[in-house]
Amino acid sequence: MEDLTLAQGFAIISLNSLDSLHMTTAKRMVLRCIPAAVILELYLEGRFTEKEEQLVLNNEVFVQPGILLYQEEVLRHIFKNKNSLEGTFSWWLKKASALPDKSLKKVEHAITDSLKGLNLLEEIPNLLGCDLLYTTADITMREYRSSSSEYSRQTEGIRSEVLEAGELTDEDIAKLWLLRESACLSEIFTKRELDNVLPRFNELYQSSRLAKRLFGVCIHHMAETAVKNFLTLKKQVMSTPVGTGLNFDFPFIERSQSVFIDTEAMFSNSEKRLEDVLKRLKKYGHEVTVLRAGEVPLLKIDNVLYEAVADAVMGKIPIHGMRLRRYQI
Repeated sequence: MEDLTLAQGFAIISLNSLDSLHMTTAKRMVLRCIPAAVILELYLEGRFTEKEEQLVLNNEVFVQPGILLYQEEVLRHIFKNKNSLEGTFSWWLKKASALPDKSLKKVEHAITDSLKGLNLLEEIPNLLGCDLLYTTADITMREYRSSSSEYSRQTEGIRSEVLEAGELTDEDIAKLWLLRESACLSEIFTKRELDNVLPRFNELYQSSRLAKRLFGVCIHHMAETAVKNFLTLKKQVMSTPVGTGLNFDFPFIERSQSVFIDTEAMFSNSEKRLEDVLKRLKKYGHEVTVLRAGEVPLLKIDNVLYEAVADAVMGKIPIHGMRLRRYQI
């Protein structure tokens, strides 16, 4: 398989596990960065004409060989029937990232179609869609899942170069900036590793011409970044042993970490309860493997481990079932 482009590689990392149907804050931040990634691709390919401090691009780029469909989609929304555009490096990136939601959805479809065609991205049911609260409300939930091998290749590639002080290419530098602007750095680097990432930004700024032009540009929105960082922190807290226990008693704190699946009847033994839950999960298209049976089974659902604990939702009529809680390795 040929190497992915900058925008495709960034999408593999950043779109993984995001809601594929709705425009969430996290996905909007990623989609703002994908058009900017396209501008960086074209810049690194030498498709811009540099005139002093200005970068010039005319609409002849649409008929140039090698232009990709998702690149055309981004440029079409930027040009808006103009014959040519020119601006500073910063202007181009901010112009690309300022597309309205309607245009961002079209860009999303174009970039994801390119990855689906390579069998590197798929849409799967979100486990939360099996929760009683969502099934009774008839809410459909789906998310993106990147190819595990390609996701590992992309993330481990940038991790090794950054953490081991390797030499970063211009494409690596651009990808590092895109991860910063989409608030995705914390998804591939641990909190301790991030302490080593900041010095690398400073080092690259001093040694790389591209980094000097790029790292001073900010396209993220502070309010969106604050929301995403809060949600990320909450999920991290709820993934600890203490948080897991707290979330079991109060599942509304982080529903994605505590999913209640109702059973058709109040079964007297764990085997029948589990059988009913497995039937529900497979009905919704999830891949499930039972790693441990017993009173508290351990399940592997779509590559994530969960414990299944008997539980009931109290109301006028108690609803019995099993609660899936993230298993801490």
